[in-house]
Amino acid sequence: MKLKQMRQQLDSKEIGAKELAFEYIEKIKIDEFNSFITVCEDSALQTADAAQKMINAGESKALTGIPLSVKDNICTKGIRTTCASRMLEDFVPPYDAAVVDKLNSQKAVIVGKTNMDEFAMGGSSQTSYFGGVKNPADSSRVPGGSSGGAAASVAAGLCAAALGSDTGGSIRQPASFCGVTGLKPTYGRVSRFGLIAFASSFDQIGPIASCAEDAGYVLNVIAGADKNDMTSSERETEDFTSRCGMSVKGLKIGLPKEFFENGVQEDVAKAVLLAADKLKSEGAQIIECSLPSLEYAVSAYYLISSAEAASNLARFDGVKYGHRSKNGDSYSELIENSRNEGFGDEVKRRILLGNYALSSGYYDAYYKNASRIRTKIKGDYSGLFEKCDVILTPTAPTTAYKIGFQENDPVKMYMSDICTVTANIAGLPSISIPCGADESNMPIGMSITGNYYNESLIIGVADAYEKLR
Repeated sequence: MKLKQMRQQLDSKEIGAKELAFEYIEKIKIDEFNSFITVCEDSALQTADAAQKMINAGESKALTGIPLSVKDNICTKGIRTTCASRMLEDFVPPYDAAVVDKLNSQKAVIVGKTNMDEFAMGGSSQTSYFGGVKNPADSSRVPGGSSGGAAASVAAGLCAAALGSDTGGSIRQPASFCGVTGLKPTYGRVSRFGLIAFASSFDQIGPIASCAEDAGYVLNVIAGADKNDMTSSERETEDFTSRCGMSVKGLKIGLPKEFFENGVQEDVAKAVLLAADKLKSEGAQIIECSLPSLEYAVSAYYLISSAEAASNLARFDGVKYGHRSKNGDSYSELIENSRNEGFGDEVKRRILLGNYALSSGYYDAYYKNASRIRTKIKGDYSGLFEKCDVILTPTAPTTAYKIGFQENDPVKMYMSDICTVTANIAGLPSISIPCGADESNMPIGMSITGNYYNESLIIGVADAYEKLR
């Protein structure tokens, strides 16, 4: 059921908060998709008791008593936060992330920490130290990544909604693969305090839910400025569900031609174009346009994000916290062995790439040029939004593929982000919603991208399309 319906049933006492939490936890215990790394049974039931007291006192808020999951790179005080890595296998944060503080203040029930690609680096959720995640739509296929566990937990009905993080599409691509809704807000709309950093200029926390309105409902709670995050926006928040039920008549929807080329699966392109036709039949204006800089987007993204990752992950040395090797006769050997044992292959690959791009003699050729492309992509989007209200594209060039199909081919894996990375590069809000299925009945997702701080508009357009399906 939708979150508002769940809220009504909790407030009317048709269901109890503890009863609801217990039901979800029992489902998680038999989770066949490996969606969770940690199940928070004791703390969830305690929070549910506190939530019921708020409800009984008539003091409930939007998410009071609602069972949610949280991606395991978002810090939770007293509950281990592993980033799906051996490096942080036993790490228990002494503080909560800003978004978790906001959930706790409403007595939302966190039922568990979801599985993911190690340190959020990957697009399949198969690089986890705790084993790969399976897609609830077909357990032989990947759920997408890096927020694959979060998307799978929603798709499998193991929580009412989830929090994930999106660096290059890590909320939207798994939402597309699993047939649910994923929202990446404008960069800075949600505090990153307590999110274990991958690439700080791209990372953004956002919701995964069963529909666009639910995504907005969660965003209402987690958005806002934070004194602990200097990149968080001071811009006043709004009711992000306010445009649900809107008419799309007169809306200008851009279809950049490049997003329907570049190896996009034929039935994916057809499904998105059919969705555009449905919106057109409701009075929307379809505008064919172009984003020529898309050609360089993946290269620029991986250079910049890997450079930032190399810097951010330098802190994990086995000395202050994290995995410490038992081998090594010197300080240098201790650090080398700790990092070698603690990090998986994909994380090592990105650290190497990032350090190479930043090294003397290569900085101008790689990192500096990538930064110029970033500026170009922002400029191209600015031009598009002068004539379009929103941009409509596929979320991923393919549907979910078989586990083991391309995880060992980094180039293929990186190119699968081509439809999502530009929103992160430019810092724009973007939402992925289901728009059909392929011949194997695997979900297809389409993304609606808006101008800065236009979350309510893209949620409204997504909601309008959902009502047409």
